[in-house]
Amino acid sequence: MERRQTAGAGIALALLLVVGLVVVLTDDDSGDDAGACTGLAVSGWSADAATTDEFARYGDDAARTDDWTGGDGNHSVRLPDGRTLWLVSDPYLGRVQPPPNKQGQPHAWRDTSLGTPAWTRNAALVMSPDGRLERTLLGGAPGAPASLFPEPGAPVRQWRWPVHAVVEPRAPGSAEQVLRVLLWHRQEAQQPWIYGVPLATEVATLSLPDLRLEGITQVDDQSRVADPADRLVYGAAAVRRGDFTYVWGGTDGRTPEQAERSSRAHLARVPVGRLGDRSAWRYWDGERWSREAASSRPVLGDGGRKGVGSAFSVVRQGDTWVLFTMDAGGPGGSGLTTVASYWACRPEGPWHGPDKAFTAPLPEDAAGGSGATAYNPQAHPGVGSGDGLLLGYDVNWLDASADDVSANVHRNVALYRPRFVRLHLDTVK
Repeated sequence: MERRQTAGAGIALALLLVVGLVVVLTDDDSGDDAGACTGLAVSGWSADAATTDEFARYGDDAARTDDWTGGDGNHSVRLPDGRTLWLVSDPYLGRVQPPPNKQGQPHAWRDTSLGTPAWTRNAALVMSPDGRLERTLLGGAPGAPASLFPEPGAPVRQWRWPVHAVVEPRAPGSAEQVLRVLLWHRQEAQQPWIYGVPLATEVATLSLPDLRLEGITQVDDQSRVADPADRLVYGAAAVRRGDFTYVWGGTDGRTPEQAERSSRAHLARVPVGRLGDRSAWRYWDGERWSREAASSRPVLGDGGRKGVGSAFSVVRQGDTWVLFTMDAGGPGGSGLTTVASYWACRPEGPWHGPDKAFTAPLPEDAAGGSGATAYNPQAHPGVGSGDGLLLGYDVNWLDASADDVSANVHRNVALYRPRFVRLHLDTVK
């Protein structure tokens, strides 16, 4: 901590006492919530056909060839004017063909006769206040779409996946608001790292209301961590509460199964208005908020039954924090079929659970022995008009062969699109 010399021991002592008090208040307090809260778990759920069908309607619309037809990620943020922005990863673009497909199955499909359909590493979808998807935000030039958050130039292929986003002042105290988007910067790698290896956490700034990309800054560099399995990336969840934005992160698995079973959740927090300021980030070290990213300790994950997937979601419900993840595995875990939940009174825990939330419904598929799987459960508070908490999850085809995955998600586009349910939470019995 920088100290300035002053004339007079009394003044110096007073300043040190004030500075010490500020450090205690800003770096060492354990959270914004004190006392007990009500434990919550999922007591029931129902399919939200309206939101699922809206993504299908938009994806199947053949009026344009440069918009979203399927993808994953699907993190949402409510904008000040009532619109919702959906941040998506690895979206396919182009035109979807009506059923039946070439196999005679009753599915909308993509034509691959001219090669792999166009796709980008990331994009965003704009939804109107009344819940209608209107357009896809991309980078590049007309007729040559590219990622909204561009791929960094490097000898080895690199890309960015957008995760959570928050609306905050451009700077503390500013009346102007911007959108901060957390990004996972990744690099292509050899097997078994089929999703690449994480390099860093970044923050992009988009202007409001026009959603123009202003710039990208790095807030945590993990590239020097020798083992990619030990690298932390932040942004799996982000919740603004009081004077801070709390940002959860975790580690990755090498394979789809490991990615949903092996991660430990970590926590950082940043003063509102400074999410893109690397110096403002503080990391929970098990006792207090530390300036050192390397001192971060897990808030959830014991290597056994308790833990999270690399993609999870956290929301604030009344006085309670609720976390949703795919079942963390371990003895008796059900992996990529079941969504589980935890609850806590503070963002850093202790977290209680897991409680089974629901088994994610998958799209009907005419192919026998379907390899469809669910992952990346994401809560979307404030989206839609139905009762309960809207929660979405991604669907994909799980297979060791990339060619088989591609063939299946193109013959049936529903196999690579989000689906939604409404959750009802009740007091833990």
